[in-house]
Amino acid sequence: MKEYKIKINGNEYAVSISNVEDNTALVNVNGTQYEVEVEGMNAPKVAKTPRIVQQPVAASAQGDAHPATARTSSPAATASASAGNIKSPLPGVVLDVMVQVGDAVKTGQKLMILEAMKMENNIDSDRDGTVKEIRARKGDSVLEGDVLITIG
Repeated sequence: MKEYKIKINGNEYAVSISNVEDNTALVNVNGTQYEVEVEGMNAPKVAKTPRIVQQPVAASAQGDAHPATARTSSPAATASASAGNIKSPLPGVVLDVMVQVGDAVKTGQKLMILEAMKMENNIDSDRDGTVKEIRARKGDSVLEGDVLITIG
């Protein structure tokens, strides 16, 4: 995760970039998460390289004329934009997937096992819902922040 201190019109903001996929980045500004669309990013392979992502995301954050207003007036909108994505907490290899598309899951239910740094890590559901999509299969290598499962 990349972290930045950005000053806009004399106001300082703590900005961190937690995930970049295709032309969409998850950006946290002063504790509020935003899904930011980055123009000019065509290849998904390039999107996973943090060095390439830094400038366009910072430019997008600077383009927000009233970030404090957006932060206080639309937390539900930003939560629903990224709601449902279960992401990899660290780079590793998927050892097992315990659910299938269409399965109903509960908060805290084990969805998959990820091996990272020679340790097995349980990936649990953070909400109740139905598995809509499984993006990582057994044996896949994943990076930190990659979407593993989508729950709707």
